[in-house]
Amino acid sequence: MQIIISNRSKKPFYEQIIEQIKSYILSGELKEGTTIPSMRMLAKDLEISVITTKRAYEELEKEGLIYSIVGKGSFVAEQNMELMKERKLKVIEEQLSAVIINSKEIGLPLDELQELLTILYEE
Repeated sequence: MQIIISNRSKKPFYEQIIEQIKSYILSGELKEGTTIPSMRMLAKDLEISVITTKRAYEELEKEGLIYSIVGKGSFVAEQNMELMKERKLKVIEEQLSAVIINSKEIGLPLDELQELLTILYEE
């Protein structure tokens, strides 16, 4: 697992960490029970504060993606992939709704919006 954070991103470091670990889990690259780096180790590797990695890990635990055992480390939790897919689908629907509203505000026809979506999807 390789986490890369960017100073140029508008997202805070902890969100970048969350997104990347979540992506590894959802793609199956990190399987149930797999050990992930300790908060201190990740902070050291990324040259950031332990507070930042702690916040990311706490959020991942709240979402049920990882769990921690004191003195043992943090591990990938068992995932209900169908539930995870459903959550992602809900987020996509919300984002697409916002895109549709913006498109209608500027008078962008449906066929042009579909063409734009096809171009971006195929990139």
